[in-house]
Amino acid sequence: MAPNLHPWSNMSDTMLLREEMVEAQLRARGIRDERVLSAFREVPREAFVPEDLAEFAYEDAPLPIEEGQTISQPYIVALMTTALELDPGDRVLEVGTGSGYAAAILGRVAREVDTIERHEPLARIAAERLTRLGFDNVRVHHGDGTLGWPEHAPYDAIIVAAGGPGIPPALIEQLRPGGRLVLPVGEGRGVQKLVRATRQADGSLASEDLGDVRFVPLIGAQGWESEQAWDGRPARGRSRPTTLAHLIREQALPLSQIEGHDPGALLERIGDARLVLIGEATHGTSEFYRMRAEITKALITRAGFALVAVEADWPDAQTLDRWVKGEPPSGRSGDAVPPFQRFPTWMWRNHETAGFLEWLRGWNAASRGDRAPVGFHGLDLYSLFTSIQAVLAYLDRIDPEAAATARRRYACLSPWEADPAAYGRAALQGRYRVCEREAVAMLRDLLERRLDYAARDGEAIFDAVQNARLVADAERYYRAMYSGANESWNLRDHHMFDTLASLRSHYGPDAKAIVWEHNSHLGDARATEMGSRGQQNVGQLCREKFGSDAFLIGFGTDHGTVAAAHDWDGPMDVMKVRSAHPESYERLCHEAGVPAFFLHLREPEREVLRYELEPARLERAIGVIYRPDSEIQSHYFHASLPNQFDEYIWFDDTRAVRPVTAEDARSLAQGHPFSVGS
Repeated sequence: MAPNLHPWSNMSDTMLLREEMVEAQLRARGIRDERVLSAFREVPREAFVPEDLAEFAYEDAPLPIEEGQTISQPYIVALMTTALELDPGDRVLEVGTGSGYAAAILGRVAREVDTIERHEPLARIAAERLTRLGFDNVRVHHGDGTLGWPEHAPYDAIIVAAGGPGIPPALIEQLRPGGRLVLPVGEGRGVQKLVRATRQADGSLASEDLGDVRFVPLIGAQGWESEQAWDGRPARGRSRPTTLAHLIREQALPLSQIEGHDPGALLERIGDARLVLIGEATHGTSEFYRMRAEITKALITRAGFALVAVEADWPDAQTLDRWVKGEPPSGRSGDAVPPFQRFPTWMWRNHETAGFLEWLRGWNAASRGDRAPVGFHGLDLYSLFTSIQAVLAYLDRIDPEAAATARRRYACLSPWEADPAAYGRAALQGRYRVCEREAVAMLRDLLERRLDYAARDGEAIFDAVQNARLVADAERYYRAMYSGANESWNLRDHHMFDTLASLRSHYGPDAKAIVWEHNSHLGDARATEMGSRGQQNVGQLCREKFGSDAFLIGFGTDHGTVAAAHDWDGPMDVMKVRSAHPESYERLCHEAGVPAFFLHLREPEREVLRYELEPARLERAIGVIYRPDSEIQSHYFHASLPNQFDEYIWFDDTRAVRPVTAEDARSLAQGHPFSVGS
């Protein structure tokens, strides 16, 4: 029988966490079997993960365990267990023991469980763990799970925690008539179908599709060959590196220098993609900015890319756009506002960005008349009041009567100019009225009149419409900040994606665009714990809409320095970056021993690279705030790197960006946007 778990559970510290997991992650997603929910309340997930990851045990994400494997996301374990439709007297076979957590859940719901693990160390650790915790109804075996465990067959239910090319015949034979078998099935890597197959009295199977999942491959005699790459190409005759770090070293394309490097091989891998999204693992690392600029120059000069869109406010970036295109600062909205005066000023007001902008201005000047100038635009939505002023300035010039209407409408927001977030809090608490109607009405009016305004004033209407759209979206964003992190995050990234779509339409339906944002915005959220919490990002939205036409590039580093602040709105400091966590992708790249390299992930030369890197690991993200003393909690999340990016660029040792200081600004030529307001 299953044990009474209370003696070894820390009731005061973990029972509440397990209850929150059950309600938020399981019941809220449709898990209704009370016996399954009860098992998740009682089995301590922290006992099945490495000690240094115990604090993350109840997060809605898979976690790394021994032998480079993972413990599955709680919801997936619950979904598959529920699909078995277990009775208390059932006998269950599990293929893929892993940490032993799912076997413990099954042991709490069913009478007895046999579980098979192909990695001997994992089988041994899981057996010791389950024995220590008192699960005398669970037997752990080391062997080929695709062959089942015939000496204890038949089983009432069989569950397989790995994706196979089909249902192993041995498992069908070991399933009693009326028994249920749940497993992922799919040809090759990527998304599989979760299938529930019920054995009929005549031995046939009735199958149901339970939805898309993503699992590691089912290795064995009746699954994928043990030395076979995920795509079915045999690996026999090829030397297999003894560690994953060695595999990365084998597949890495070394990078000896940034400036002067020929990115032609990368452009070949990018191919015909019309969207290239280039990330950064921090908002303050020089190597990321410089390498991103070099790739962008090549895309513009060799592949005809038409615009660069960055994680910056629209009005600030428009000042730069006019400068790189050689347009006069007067005659367009927002020119009076110096760019990048809002925290964090160093994120774009730095020498690395200035160098690229000077190059882009020169490229546009040299090609004037031969081709349209390449643009530089902002995607973000924090410039609520700067954008309001830009709309008013435009309307004052083109339609004074409409400007008066706009001032009346936007007056709803004016009391909160110093602190837009305070507006969101006051509106949510009912202490101030919601200004959504006024902001949306202003956008609607501009859209209705844009053809008339365009006839009178050319393309300036596009800038005004984007600012009005930003005001409407920012108003919703600041209200959403206090009603849930997922909603505010999704509003922001959907705004950035919609702005990118507007830019591409403005430049022409076939315009090629480059996007500069943080890895967390550009790596596909579906491959991260953010996605498991319901967050979407620009990278995911681009992949969903454009598929392989979007090419996603991430960056990483192990140690060095970074420009960041200790707290929001605090001064910039040059801080030391700690060496990467032992369970992270960054540590693997560091151990590869190559100072800087490209790692192709979409279609690597050896497909085994994707397979070995797919299980979720920790990944570091440093934004404009860096807190080394709480780095695990503040700056790491779980992700599947090859499903997140198409290419990964590594710099083992990195340095902070160099902000443009007031003294630097005085030396810049008159009219340079960074020389203003410094």
